[in-house]
Amino acid sequence: MTESKEKKASMKNDKHKHEETCDNVEMPQTATEREQNKSVSDLLEKNNLRDQPDGDEQTEDDDIYELPALFNLTVQRYEGETCEGKLHGEGVACFEGGHVYKGMFSMGLMDGLGVFTWAGGLKYEGAFVCNMPLGQGTYTWPDGSSYKGEVYNGVRHGTGTYKCAKTGVSYKGQWHQSKRHGKGAVYYDQDKTTWYKGDWVKNNREGWGVRCYPSGNIYSGEWKNNLRNGKGTMKWLNLGQQYVGQWQDGVQHGRGTQVWILKRMDGSQYCQSNQYTGDFVQGQRHGKGSFYYAGGAIYEGEWKNNKKHGQGKFTFLDGHIFEGEFVDDQMVTHSLSGNRDPTPHGAFPVSGRDPSILGPDMSVDIICLLEKIPERKRDSEREQVEFVVLRYNKELKSIYSFYSRLGHGQSQDNTFLLSRMQLWRLLKDCNIHHHSITLTQLDLYMREDATPAEIHSPFTPMLLCRLLSFLVVVAYHIYHKDMVSQKYLLAACFSKLLTDDILPNAKIKLGHCSSHLCNAVVSVNYLKKCWEVYQAYCRVNTAPRDDRTMTCRHLLWMFKELHLLDNKLTTARLLEVTNAESQDPSNLSSCLDLEITFLEFFEALLGCAEVKCQEVSEVLEENLSTSSTEAETTRNSPKEESSEGQAIQTGDMEAKNNQLELWMQKIHQFFIHFFFPAFDHHQLVTSNMKEEMHRSG
Repeated sequence: MTESKEKKASMKNDKHKHEETCDNVEMPQTATEREQNKSVSDLLEKNNLRDQPDGDEQTEDDDIYELPALFNLTVQRYEGETCEGKLHGEGVACFEGGHVYKGMFSMGLMDGLGVFTWAGGLKYEGAFVCNMPLGQGTYTWPDGSSYKGEVYNGVRHGTGTYKCAKTGVSYKGQWHQSKRHGKGAVYYDQDKTTWYKGDWVKNNREGWGVRCYPSGNIYSGEWKNNLRNGKGTMKWLNLGQQYVGQWQDGVQHGRGTQVWILKRMDGSQYCQSNQYTGDFVQGQRHGKGSFYYAGGAIYEGEWKNNKKHGQGKFTFLDGHIFEGEFVDDQMVTHSLSGNRDPTPHGAFPVSGRDPSILGPDMSVDIICLLEKIPERKRDSEREQVEFVVLRYNKELKSIYSFYSRLGHGQSQDNTFLLSRMQLWRLLKDCNIHHHSITLTQLDLYMREDATPAEIHSPFTPMLLCRLLSFLVVVAYHIYHKDMVSQKYLLAACFSKLLTDDILPNAKIKLGHCSSHLCNAVVSVNYLKKCWEVYQAYCRVNTAPRDDRTMTCRHLLWMFKELHLLDNKLTTARLLEVTNAESQDPSNLSSCLDLEITFLEFFEALLGCAEVKCQEVSEVLEENLSTSSTEAETTRNSPKEESSEGQAIQTGDMEAKNNQLELWMQKIHQFFIHFFFPAFDHHQLVTSNMKEEMHRSG
């Protein structure tokens, strides 16, 4: 093309409103004007955004390139269609600095589909509006890195996928002003073995998310500024450890529970574990807490820098107790001279051999029941109960293992202590509450030295031997009148409870929060706050009882007081949810004055979440339906027989994951946007009213 035919023009991009850009575009300039107004600047700047290190893990390099900003572009040469002296239609423009655009023009502006290639090799292919990349498009860097997705005013904005050719890092999710912001997943290697899936705020992991580290360790929970911060669960697979609780700046800080899984002992079918529940400060046990040793010993008291330090109580395996001062992990005793001497744990004498035929982990304590038996028959009664335990040894351990894992994720072995919350679920699954007895009444049978506040706490741990002892007590209270003619009353009652109630039903029928192990894990995130609400609406029972409980009527009052009832979640629907597992679900009024445990309260909330948040469900179910259709299409497409089975399994897994995501979104919507805000608002209003009454009184 000769110089007389060359179009020399400049096109200016205004990064504000598109209308302003179209109205104020600069017209073609002369060479002199161009020299005066020349402002061609560096159009491509590359910055690597690196994730902060996780403390105990290696630093990952995201290698996410920044996009260039378009300023003034001056046309050196143009070939293509024109209209009224302006670039219009399809054409190719070469700009000063070596940049090239090929595509559609409209009245002198890049407008429509086109490809813009910077001099440095970066290329954008997609939609333009008034000189500005806007809509769906793809950026490709010289090294092969790419971004494909939504673009707004020349930057990544909306939903898109970025891939780094150099490191294999990829991100798929939401963007805001060229930064990862919203929901998204980043994979730090090509094999996708190390990743993060969850919330982002301005390129930082912030909110809730799951991180799988190169070591295989997994953290799921809250984040802030790329660090573990808030509630979360960390699993160190190689170390055999797990922590559930509060985090701050990437380390354990606050209240939490850590479990150390020990190696399997010879002759044992179970792994053993140590467990600490209590305060942490900067990653160390510090404050008050309880340590449950795998061998059965328990320490409850004060800690300092990972060591027992201060006042505490140490219970040995044989039941011997030391209560007093600990210094630097050792017990302190006072000698005859008045000196304080540290004493190793093993220096205390232990009692003689346990007469029980069971090991210490399964020995039953039924003294309260043996007192009802003639003294001459007590030894034989206890022995017969132990024979029943031995007969169902494998089944009982399996049940304990199963229920103690609920809320902790999947594990091949029993590595957790059973909590009262999990015990309640076991009792409900086995329909123990259908024997004209409530779970709150059963709590009173194992009260022992518990304070009124601890009697119905869902977090109280329970060893296997205590569970067995409790079941014997429950069996006696349910069946002793039917078995009065039996030679060994306690053994007969215990055997009937196991064969008629426990063994046929355990691990089969699970409630809302435990219907799937993943559901149980997710539900745990809302337990602490819900326990606070439950306690706020409990009432003190009349003498001789001194505990605090809630009835279904109290639950109904709470929903009305918090204004949570509507045309979907009506009073009748709420009663249907709370009465779902009763002996007569159709008789809604029969449950109004029955006491309910925290488990029943919490599962009622989960049931209400599914009713109240139906709109969220409908939106997500559309995505679920689309995903299922795609999976079905994949399975029906022709492929080799060896890969067909794998495709079916993948489709089924995706469907299950979608169902879980649907359930998670519903309960998140209910708790975060309805239930917790309503309770906090009511507490604030009530507090203000009391203060006002106090001032006016």
